[in-house]
Amino acid sequence: MGRVWCIGFLLLVFLSACTPKGDDEPVETRHGTPLPTTSSPELAVVDSLLWRQPDSALAVLMDFWDCRDVSRNVSENANDDTSGDVSGNVSTYDRHYANLLLAELLYKNYYAQTNRAELLEAVAYFDSLLVLAEQRGVSLQGFHHRDARHASAQHTAFLDARAHYINGVGYYELDSVVPACKEYLTALEVMEKHFEEEELVEKKARFMVLTYNRLGDMFSEQFMMEPAISCYKNSCAFSLISPISSYSVSNALYRIGKQFNMKGDLDSANYYYSQALVHIPDSTNLCYRNIVSSQTLLSYQMTHRAASSLERLKQMIVMTKDDDERLARFMVIGDIFFEEHLYDSARLYLEPVLKNKEDVVARIQAACFLHIIYDSLGDDEKSDECIHFLAQQKKSEGQNKALVSLLEDLFQKHMNLKLDQDTDKERVKAFRKAMGIIIPITIVIVLFVFGVTKLNSKKLLKEQEAVSNKMLEETKQQHRIEQAAISGRLKRSNQEVRDLKDQIKQQDEMTSKPPIAESFNDEPVCRLIMERVNEGQFKSKMDYVYYSDYALNKQQLLDLRLAADRHFGQFSVRLKKAYPRLTNADLDYCCLYLLGLTDADVAALMQRAYNTVVERNGKIRRIFGNDNPLPITLKSLANCTISA
Repeated sequence: MGRVWCIGFLLLVFLSACTPKGDDEPVETRHGTPLPTTSSPELAVVDSLLWRQPDSALAVLMDFWDCRDVSRNVSENANDDTSGDVSGNVSTYDRHYANLLLAELLYKNYYAQTNRAELLEAVAYFDSLLVLAEQRGVSLQGFHHRDARHASAQHTAFLDARAHYINGVGYYELDSVVPACKEYLTALEVMEKHFEEEELVEKKARFMVLTYNRLGDMFSEQFMMEPAISCYKNSCAFSLISPISSYSVSNALYRIGKQFNMKGDLDSANYYYSQALVHIPDSTNLCYRNIVSSQTLLSYQMTHRAASSLERLKQMIVMTKDDDERLARFMVIGDIFFEEHLYDSARLYLEPVLKNKEDVVARIQAACFLHIIYDSLGDDEKSDECIHFLAQQKKSEGQNKALVSLLEDLFQKHMNLKLDQDTDKERVKAFRKAMGIIIPITIVIVLFVFGVTKLNSKKLLKEQEAVSNKMLEETKQQHRIEQAAISGRLKRSNQEVRDLKDQIKQQDEMTSKPPIAESFNDEPVCRLIMERVNEGQFKSKMDYVYYSDYALNKQQLLDLRLAADRHFGQFSVRLKKAYPRLTNADLDYCCLYLLGLTDADVAALMQRAYNTVVERNGKIRRIFGNDNPLPITLKSLANCTISA
């Protein structure tokens, strides 16, 4: 009875400890000092307006905050006498909040970041608030309960992420790429740490789009295509949740295609360009023209049909809205003329790009083309001008490698941290879900046992007293008889235990080695592969990236090769000896074709483009000197190996 009471009491204490406090309780430290997590209504209005009308939001902020020094840079009609000075009447939290809003609004209104020192103070301040919140037990990721404290702390976390983001913008404007990258990644880490996935909607989702686009553009400029693709894919995912504009999804898909184009993966690039056109709402915007121009150049690179490509690009020139866009189209047309060795025509389009285009990368590309053109035409003076321009723009190889290495390290650390955070979140969710089920069930069981025990305790007590004396003597006599019997049985049992241990040992020795399957197709790795093929129903026209979940790892490929060697008399060793031109990778493909798989199946499992797998199929058949399908040829070779 005492144990039941004790267990019930401990469970009730644990349940009450897991229950969040009421909304009316203030967020306090261990010493009773309240944690500042609230802001003035005026700043909340400015913040709301910032996402819709940044020019109006800047004017409202200046009415609230003392921006006289900054206002001289953003308004010709600024008047020191009319600027309100309320900086001495606001809290520390509001002062840093206002400086963050000011930095964001200056950026959104195309002004320089004139309050950089104050912004750095705001970054440090909001960082310190998050540290204090975690030390004092203020949960930023509630499970079921969302109270006022939670909402205020999350508001601070969002401000901290925005402060790091806009600080990264400031660093980038100062050409400090690595610090800018650190700030963007920190902004993402704050959001991913302090918000559940389902909470990243509306403003927060749009903020994630902005941050991932910034990182993707930065990696793209350094020709780091894989990190850029990862960032743009995340940007696309959040754009589908809460798009910044009606073109944000198409723009993200277009940028992914550009990265695949830079990698030389033309099929993937064409796929994403096509998807971008599917999602675009109309054809009267810059995004549409950029996609069409890039896809047209890609079409030329794949088919080398210059006439149709040039005709389509010239149609894009007619639709241009400004000189910078017109020069971008000139660059693409000049590229095609250059590849066709029509240097006179190429020069007409490339020279305006070199002289007037704002994009440095485009000017560098134009200069490279023009240098070759001038050199072929014997114009040494203009050729030297191009060389001089390229020398001014080019960084040393060591600087480029060092910068790329730093950026790659930062991105890899971010991905590792994100993986750890995701793992921790899943573990916490699983624990909370389990406790949410176990605790109520345990309490019900304890209360039921307590009730039944209490009802039966009195009756049982009386009955036990009546028969206890009678049973005591009988029990003693029976105990003596059982002791004698047990003594004899114990000896026999000890011998039986020893015999049983010997039998178990013999069985363990017999089963220590895993049995070989009856046939090659019955091997575990073969059954695994066929299950994936049957489940995936792989198509040759689909991008292999969509089948990444079905990919085979190195261990599984090794297991497949070992299984083939066991069942077909060292199949891979003899195959390599008979056909020395086969590489180790070719042997993996042979083992897959031995299962009777198609090229589409192999492309999905090996994560290779379908055309690449078809080419390797042809290469292996040429090595064998046999035009029959590979599965038939390999099965014949395997049977020959056994007979040999």
